[in-house]
Amino acid sequence: MNELVTGEAVALELRPARLPSRALAVLLDLAVAVAVYVAVTVALMASTSSLDVAAQTALSIATFVLVLVGGPIAVETLSHGRSLGKMACGLRVVRDDGGPIRFRHSLVRGLIGVIEILMTLGVIACVASLVSARGRRLGDVFAGTLVVRERVPFSSAGFMPPPPPWLAGRFSDLDLSAVPDDLWLAVRQYLARMGQLDPRVGWAMAERLAADVAARTGAPVPREVPPPAYLAAVLQERQAREAWRAFGGAQAADGTAASVPVAPVAPVPATPPAAPVAPPAAQPPATSPGGRSEVPRDVPSDGRSGTGFVPPA
Repeated sequence: MNELVTGEAVALELRPARLPSRALAVLLDLAVAVAVYVAVTVALMASTSSLDVAAQTALSIATFVLVLVGGPIAVETLSHGRSLGKMACGLRVVRDDGGPIRFRHSLVRGLIGVIEILMTLGVIACVASLVSARGRRLGDVFAGTLVVRERVPFSSAGFMPPPPPWLAGRFSDLDLSAVPDDLWLAVRQYLARMGQLDPRVGWAMAERLAADVAARTGAPVPREVPPPAYLAAVLQERQAREAWRAFGGAQAADGTAASVPVAPVAPVPATPPAAPVAPPAAQPPATSPGGRSEVPRDVPSDGRSGTGFVPPA
């Protein structure tokens, strides 16, 4: 599921970086790393001239490993996939699902990069990038990462709608560890492009993706929650957990952990405030003095929910 194609032949995928821009970014990174390595080597040779040959050789090997291997790994981890060369070329390393990379991703890319970039002068990396449909080298394949372009024209189609407010925290107890990265990528791409899809096609895709996510989590999709709203809420919960792991949480004054940060909700147009509405399953129908049921004011008469996600006609 690296690429999700809709019934209207709309391909939903990230914009991978091509070989020329990646090669330029690698050359810039190597130039900086080699300059630092030469400077550190000269300083060590001047300060350790009294040591024997074996000690100087050990220091040279340690300097090579720390500067040319450990340095790029540390920079890529701390910058969340943006080294100096990638920042200059407008690139970033992300996971297959579009999320930020972590230390293990940078470690795998750096260790394999020693073989396919340093030891073979980039020949293996170039061949692998040319063969791969998404321009990935071997380090990206084994680490589950992708180098994408950041400097792309802004499009309103990339906006992902937030979930309805009444779903906030609804899925905080779900086990999301079994959901694969390619399925998360498909969910992100669907939510970003669902405004461009035919309503029937988009609704069918939402039902299929929601069923796939529910099958991996072990909990069915609630009947009162529309599939697009379910996908938006589960994706927001996953993003909040990733942000908590990546950046940590502040401790409250009493020593307990603060709540997980949640993405802000889009502003609502200024309208007279309405009474809070419970989820459809938990809201009892109002009755008139004559005993007849009445439809709540914030629910359309045709039975559709007021979450912003409308089922096909």
